[in-house]
Amino acid sequence: MRKILTTLTILVMVTACSTDGGVETMTGQTQSTFIFPTVTAEKNVAPVIGALSGEAPTTLAKKDIFVGTGKEAIATSNLEVHYVLMKWNNGQVVQSSWDSGQTFSTPLSGVITGWQQGVPGMKEGGRRLLVIPADLAYGEMGNGPIEPNETIVFVVDLIKVS
Repeated sequence: MRKILTTLTILVMVTACSTDGGVETMTGQTQSTFIFPTVTAEKNVAPVIGALSGEAPTTLAKKDIFVGTGKEAIATSNLEVHYVLMKWNNGQVVQSSWDSGQTFSTPLSGVITGWQQGVPGMKEGGRRLLVIPADLAYGEMGNGPIEPNETIVFVVDLIKVS
């Protein structure tokens, strides 16, 4: 009887212990608490980005708010877009093409890496949320209201691809 109790006690102790210290076994990194912010989905109306929560992602995060049906953007495309730009650190919108009522036109190859990686595959008429870490945005230098090493949030409405 004593041998059975000892064996059961050891078995319970072994199965109740964790040896990984709360670290995800496959990657060796702690689990991220990144959560996509909400974004309004009314077409032809400036999007509103909800409150930011969790940790900023360390890699590009993208999410389609609605999918377009027109021509698809590729790396060599010229784009006409509407966008909203928000700072991750304080949730402040720092720029919006919607405010001026003017779209923004650019070759995709001429913008930040986060757009170059996050926009291809979008179709005209679509809206996509991009959460871009600093190394794919403005990096150590920052740019205007974007501070050095800052994660940024873009909501991009793809108007036209050429």
